[in-house]
Amino acid sequence: MYQQMIFVNLAVNDVEASKKFFTGLGYSLNAQFSTDDTACVQISDTIVAMMLSKSHYAQFTTKEIADATKTSEVLVGLSAESREAVDTLVDKAVAAGATDGKTQDYGFMYGRAFDDLDGHTWEVIWMDPAQVEG
Repeated sequence: MYQQMIFVNLAVNDVEASKKFFTGLGYSLNAQFSTDDTACVQISDTIVAMMLSKSHYAQFTTKEIADATKTSEVLVGLSAESREAVDTLVDKAVAAGATDGKTQDYGFMYGRAFDDLDGHTWEVIWMDPAQVEG
């Protein structure tokens, strides 16, 4: 059965720093699609984050490239299998240079956010499976 994939393309200041940051979080790089201007970060079987140098990113748009440290251009949400997994990933990101963001705890849903090295916001969320299933 076909599984649709998502490719999140983000403009970054330093591709090598992004490679180090995301592999430090436990994600792998897809070498086939990584170059000096691109880091292809495999988040899961169906989620890929493409970290593109700003000059490479500019080849795909005629719009001004946002400075994510000054304006919000995307909120990337990732699910986690437990509250502990949320904390582990966000704590790793902060230890690797990310900025700690907002924590939200609704009991049945728990999430934390961080801004990566370029200011892109990543929200890591756990939801109680019993609540999600209804």
